[in-house]
Formats: sequence, C-alpha cells, structure tokens
Amino acid sequence: MLSLEEIQTLAALVAGPVTAPGAPGYAEDTAAFNLAAVYRPDVALGAMNAADVVAGIQWAAARNIPIAVQATGHGANSSIEGGLLINTSRMQDLQIDSVERTARIGAGVKWRSLLAASVPLGLVGLHGSSTDVGVVGYTLGGGLPLLGRAYGFAADHVRSFEIVTPDGVLRHVDAEHEPELFRLLRGGKGNFGIVTSLTCNLLPVDEFYGGGIFFPGTDAANVLSTFNRWWPTLPTKAATSIALLRLPDLEFVPPPLRAQFVVHLRFAYPGPQEEAEALLAPLRMVSSPVMDMVGPMSYLDVDMVHFDPQEPLPYEEAGALLHSFDGDAEAAFLAAAGPDSDCPLILIELRPLGGALSLGGVGTDAVSGRDAAFSLLAIGLTAPPIATATTAAIRSLLQAMAPYSTGRTLVNFHGTPGDATDRARAWSPQAYEELAAAKSRWDPANLLRFGHTIRTEAVQGPERADRPAPAPPAGLS
Repeated sequence: MLSLEEIQTLAALVAGPVTAPGAPGYAEDTAAFNLAAVYRPDVALGAMNAADVVAGIQWAAARNIPIAVQATGHGANSSIEGGLLINTSRMQDLQIDSVERTARIGAGVKWRSLLAASVPLGLVGLHGSSTDVGVVGYTLGGGLPLLGRAYGFAADHVRSFEIVTPDGVLRHVDAEHEPELFRLLRGGKGNFGIVTSLTCNLLPVDEFYGGGIFFPGTDAANVLSTFNRWWPTLPTKAATSIALLRLPDLEFVPPPLRAQFVVHLRFAYPGPQEEAEALLAPLRMVSSPVMDMVGPMSYLDVDMVHFDPQEPLPYEEAGALLHSFDGDAEAAFLAAAGPDSDCPLILIELRPLGGALSLGGVGTDAVSGRDAAFSLLAIGLTAPPIATATTAAIRSLLQAMAPYSTGRTLVNFHGTPGDATDRARAWSPQAYEELAAAKSRWDPANLLRFGHTIRTEAVQGPERADRPAPAPPAGLS
C-alpha cells in the first residue's frame, strides 16, 4: 500500500491528475472497455504528455512499483491489483502530413479521431473492426486491419515510435535509431515501455462500398459453405469475414436482430460500386437476408461493416490462428457453434488472412499470423447467468478447431494471458525468444508485467496483475 506522501510526491512531478482508490476521477481513469476486467491500481496517473509518462515511470522505478498502461481500455482481458496505472487517453496530439501521407498520433488517439481528420483528405489508416479502438495499443499488437489482405498489418506501416522505456528515458525509435527495439515493438505489445506517439503511413481511399448482410442462423451451413468457396475468388483489395452471432435483447442491437441467431457476412471494397456489387453477388443470392446493410458509404461510416458494440460490456474472448478451413473444419465448426448447438457465445468470427498479411517474415518484426490462413475469434458475455457457460463454450470451440490450428494466436485476440507457455503462443518461437531476451535487457525489474507481457526471472511468485487463465486445449499448446 502506498503512503499518502508517496502519492503526493508523484502528483507534484506531473501535470495530469493523480488519484487513489475512492478519489474523484479514479474510477474513470481505471475503467476498461471490458467490464469483466477490473483494474484496481494503488494509484492512477492521467498523463497529459510524454513528460508525465517519464515522471511516472521514474517514480515507479525508484520504488520498484509495477506499471500498467491503458488508453481506451479495449485491450483489457484480465483484472489487475496494485501498482501504478498510467492512463494515456488525454494524449490527443494528431498531426497529418497529406503530402507525405503520414500521421503522427498521440497515445490516446482513437482510430475514429484519425479518420475524422484524414478522410476529408482522401486518406485512411489501417484500423481494425472498430474505430473506437486506440491506434497505439492496437498497432503494438500488430493490428489486423479491415483492409489487411490488401495492405498488410498496421505495424507494417509504422515509421517511428516515441517511447518511454522502463529506465525512464524518452526515446525516438525507428529503423535507424534503436533498430532492434523498433523491430520488436511492431507486434511485441507492451513489453518494452509506454509508447507516447507513433508515426505511420496513411493510404489513399476514394470510393468505398461496404457493410454487412445478416442471414438467418438456420441457413448457417449453406452460407458458410458458399462463403468458403467464394472468398478465395476475391481480389485482395476486397475484404470479407463471416461471423455467427447470437445477439442479446439489448439497445445496441438493431430491433430486427435482437435475441436472434444470425450469420453475419462482412464486406468492404475501396473501389467503384459496380465492381463491388459484381464481387458480392454470389453471396447475396445464397439466402434471404434478415437485413442487408451493404452499399456505397462514406468511409467515416466504416464501423457499419463489422457492427461492433460501441459501449462497454463484460465479456471473455479467445482466438486462434488456423492453417486451413476445409469441409471437415466446417462440420466441426458448425457442430460446436451452429444452429443445432447450445453455444451461448455472442460472436464467433472467421476472418481470411493471406495476401499482404503474409508478407514479411521471421526477423523483420514480431507480428504473428503471417503464415496463417484464418483468424478465429470467439467472444461471450460474462454477465449472469451465462458466465460459466461462456468459458466452457470457448474452450469447447477451440478444442473442436484444434486440428486446424497453427498453435499460435494474434496477441490482440489472444484473450486472457495465462502462464509463460500460453503467452508464448502469441508469437513464433524465434520471435518469442528474441522478445524474451530484449525484455530482460530493457525491463530487468519487470516493471511492465500487466496484460499480455513476457514474464522474466525478476518476478518472484505469482503476478499481482493476472487472474489465472485456463490452459489451452490439447492441440493448441
């Protein structure tokens, strides 16, 4: 437990608010998007700028106090107890160079804010399924973009980072300055410090056609089989995924979909309407939709493609990377989660990879998934009375898909990190070995131990940060 004097010392060093449990502002600065992940640090710092982050890390390092960081809270998968939480959501610096097609992005900036500034210039960044997510945390995990098959991972387009390392030094990191750290930050998540800003490429997008089609869940087998034959015929410019949704009767769900089991086809095409409609036609004819929301749209409405929730919810998630998804995999998938199952999960997504996502290789960065064919993601609500059923259903689904798994995960979709063996599944063996060695050099005291970080020998006994995660099913270890 920190003394009042120690907390006052930190407050005197920074411009941003410093709060302890029960103080005004503490709940807001420690709240995660995932309401099932409860953060209870000893003290929270609302950093206003990089200088605040430097001061916070130096203060914590001098006292050997572990450090957590969050901006939007979308990366929260496990509860934490104790330590210092540095909230970077106030760091909203955003500078766009439309000539160079780059953006310098502060640690608290959401993709939505970047797009609001860049889309009028005809430029976009490589965001994921929701623009409510923070740019920095998403990109540190590699970042699986909506248009990833065309352009690669978000981390592929980073030019530089500004990062405060655990020694309390603010560093500029790029391919020429600290090249090893630059390489491992791209996909290595939060192992080496707190990124205060990054600079990345922006890409030109003019016309955009996209959205989602919701088919009856009873047609899942036909829709899935047709999807599996159709998507390989698409150009890499076209983005698609498919999900089984068991939607709750809640306000964020459109009335026709509430309390319904549906198959959600997602489609996005940065090009003319005529081309997009011709590509989508075979799937439009496969079944009678409950809702068809695909059409020409402003890129500012891109959240309509995946239709992710915009308000915090309590949930559990887990993912896997698949090397294939053939007819036998379809049958196993539907047996575990289809219309004849009792699966309670709100979302089970299958997203084709490949294309530009497969470019690069071992030793170029720490991004996982370049050798995979699909990303599988399962999400279930953890509110009563289905919390226990959610955990069991996720395990059952992963077990059913284990014969088709690479044994690896995307770190952003990994779910609750377990022991060292489980955490290592988010990277290739070589990348993990390099990350672990660099972690020991850059963070020998293991100050950054919360979330999906690599454990070092400096930690004695169980971490205060993590609730135990179940061991992965057989075939995923």
